[in-house]
Amino acid sequence: MPKLGNFLLLCIPGAAVVFLLIYVPVVTSLGLGFFDLDTVIGTPSFAGLSNFTTALQDPEFWNAFGNGIVYSIFAIVLQLVLGVSFALVLRESFRGVTFLRGAVIFPYVVPTVVGVLVWRWMIDPNGGVINSMFSALGADIPWLATPGWAMTTVVLISVWLWTPFVTITVLAALQTVSPELEEAARMDGTNALQRFWHVVLPQIRPILITIVLLRGIWMFNKFDIIALTTGGGPLNGTEHLPILAYRRAFEQFQLGEGAAISGLNFLFLVIVVTAFLRVTRRWTDA
Repeated sequence: MPKLGNFLLLCIPGAAVVFLLIYVPVVTSLGLGFFDLDTVIGTPSFAGLSNFTTALQDPEFWNAFGNGIVYSIFAIVLQLVLGVSFALVLRESFRGVTFLRGAVIFPYVVPTVVGVLVWRWMIDPNGGVINSMFSALGADIPWLATPGWAMTTVVLISVWLWTPFVTITVLAALQTVSPELEEAARMDGTNALQRFWHVVLPQIRPILITIVLLRGIWMFNKFDIIALTTGGGPLNGTEHLPILAYRRAFEQFQLGEGAAISGLNFLFLVIVVTAFLRVTRRWTDA
């Protein structure tokens, strides 16, 4: 019993930090969605579900919801494909592999603000490096001037920044793959694609499921990249729910509606994550 008491005593500081920094803000934000409040220091008035119904009836909410799904899906798919491809290459032993590992991981250590601002400078229509290269080839690309190209741009920046996370995680998982199984498959006459599909993929599948889950949550909630690149424009073409919630709360001073949008975003993620875990658990068991 004394040992158990000491263990619980050691857990108290960590539990208090988690409670204060995670659970209190979450509960406060969800509760604020049931009130009308136009200033941080104002007196809230109870509004029931009106903020939630207003948000659900707002076309901007569904536009932001759709943008978030498009942004998340394309970013996750590209990150997964590139990350797995890079990890398969980097696990091999050849001259220069150490340099390549550093080059692939480099974007992950760059602060998001720095990375986004550098990309904005490179695609600037007035002398940006990348924009000048395409212009010299006769292709003037409106990177941030049209909704379609703006969404493509924020997806590409996100892929550049976060593919290293997938690469590192998958590369670590590949170290656990039995080389004897791969060698046996090679002796049976299988090619590289067949060995990956039938030998490597089943062994790293749990890691890939975890990556998809984490990247899905993070990309759907990602605020800084879009806020720094487009601010949700042009014509709300890249505005997703976090940007909409911020705009409602801190630009239009509708704190209750902004909190309601955040609450609906949270509820959607809970439903998707629960369904995803159930489907993947059945798939893994099968």
